[in-house]
Amino acid sequence: MPRIVMKFGGTSVADLDRIRNVANRVKREVDAGHQVAVVVSAMSGTTNQLVKWCQELSPLHDAREYDTVVATGEQVTIGLLAIALQAIGVEARSWQGWQVPIRTDAAHGKARVEEIEGAELIKRMEGGQVPVVAGFQGIEPGRNRVTTLGRGGSDLSAVALAAALKADRCDIYTDVDGVYTTDPRIVPKARKLERISYEEMLELASVGAKVLQTRSVELAMKARVRVQVLSSFEDKPGSLVVDEDEIMEKPIVSGIAYSRDEAKVTLRRVPDRPGVAARVFGPLSAANVNVDMIVQNLGADGSTDMTFTVGKSDLPRARDILEKAKAELGFEAMLADDNVAKISVVGIGMRTHAGVASTMFATLAEKGINIQVISTSEIKVSVLVPAEYTELAVRALHTAYGLDG
Repeated sequence: MPRIVMKFGGTSVADLDRIRNVANRVKREVDAGHQVAVVVSAMSGTTNQLVKWCQELSPLHDAREYDTVVATGEQVTIGLLAIALQAIGVEARSWQGWQVPIRTDAAHGKARVEEIEGAELIKRMEGGQVPVVAGFQGIEPGRNRVTTLGRGGSDLSAVALAAALKADRCDIYTDVDGVYTTDPRIVPKARKLERISYEEMLELASVGAKVLQTRSVELAMKARVRVQVLSSFEDKPGSLVVDEDEIMEKPIVSGIAYSRDEAKVTLRRVPDRPGVAARVFGPLSAANVNVDMIVQNLGADGSTDMTFTVGKSDLPRARDILEKAKAELGFEAMLADDNVAKISVVGIGMRTHAGVASTMFATLAEKGINIQVISTSEIKVSVLVPAEYTELAVRALHTAYGLDG
């Protein structure tokens, strides 16, 4: 029997009517002869409220207690969906992360999945039961503390579970009906992609596309889990995230992504000596503050200006860490700016075509948009610009690369 994992996000389970709709979709797959496991997020808005309460009590809260609080949203949803399935004749049982168990490392708030024991769930599925698993959460072995996997972590839970259960496919149901060339709310002419490679989806997710969580795509690529993005509300074909070999025509640029969740930090006049970068970024890494774009400018007086970006929510923690290390690092001043946006163009065709970056720079210059930071990879070019130019930049670039439908 084909085995699939179905994942439903917060908007898909936002109220009881939508939970009933999810139950009916699951029943349809069961009736079609599939073995099904379901992963769900917290109801829409729930996690944001829980996070807000933690931040209002203490901006630098204990990450272990934060996880205890925010993991409760999914517990409500799995119980409600199990009840809804039972009410329409589908045998189902709810599972929290620690019950599976989904074992993670100790990085609370951003934990990484280390192991999932799938044997018991497979046994239940083969017996006709539908496991309804809480996304976003796991357990830290040894200390038996609840952990969470970071925002969007239910996607990661679903892909990891699909790998552990050796599922034929992982279906991600959300409020969009697939992966588009860019956000259709900004560019009405954006086109839905029938297929996109793991690498392209990983780059798009890492630079701001909200369709799939970055680490879920990373794991899907590593474990070769076929992922399908579908709408929870419409019966339409979705988008498949697959190996590059399954894509016949490789476009130069597949999509434009943006992120407003960035903050720029600049350390002015840092002494230019060996090891200074390690002393700056080591403590940030130890505190699980992810650093993205990095630029270093050397001065003639033996000092350097160091600019980098962090997530907007990580900015208070990053500033606190760097201020405490100011004497050791020896920088003159620290400047922070959270009024920035990262704009990225992504495509596997960049490997064999020149001129992608120059087109981007020329297009932004034509619109009067100043570039603050640039970073590149084999299939991506990203720039940091003032936040107020986000939508103008996305629209202009979408047209410049011929992506308008």
